[in-house]
Amino acid sequence: MSRLVIVGELTMPFGVLGWVKVRSFTDPPANILRYTPWVLESRGEQRSVAVLEGRPHTGAVVVHIDGISDRDEALSLRGSKVMVPRDVFPQAPQGSFYWADLMGLRVETSEGIELGRVAGILETGANDVLEVKGDRDRLIPFVMGHYVKDVRLDDGLLIVDWDPEF
Repeated sequence: MSRLVIVGELTMPFGVLGWVKVRSFTDPPANILRYTPWVLESRGEQRSVAVLEGRPHTGAVVVHIDGISDRDEALSLRGSKVMVPRDVFPQAPQGSFYWADLMGLRVETSEGIELGRVAGILETGANDVLEVKGDRDRLIPFVMGHYVKDVRLDDGLLIVDWDPEF
């Protein structure tokens, strides 16, 4: 199995029959239902689960997980991270990238000056913004061709046109 990627979080019981509400990190949120198998992580422990049924519900997703049959059992899952193997995602279109693939990349300027590593990504509406942690924290807009010159996933490297003093 490939590395696991967090795609959502279980937030609260939904009804009394063991259904659970999921905060999906996928776009659109219902895409989380396409990715299997699910691995739940809570308090450092992981376990594989089977989703028996799931559906979109008011901006989120609700699921029924095998072995969870009442509200108390569903409540015990609250805060669990939903993870799936990275290799279940379809290939990203040319010039597009999954956030999970950008996390941890080394960031260098076009001149070869290392700025740090991608530690987070912010969704701002206009464009995503990379949180780069190094000798200082930087926020770099993820705009291909303007600020981001090249993404070399195989080399673990992201090249940017960015003033290292900024």
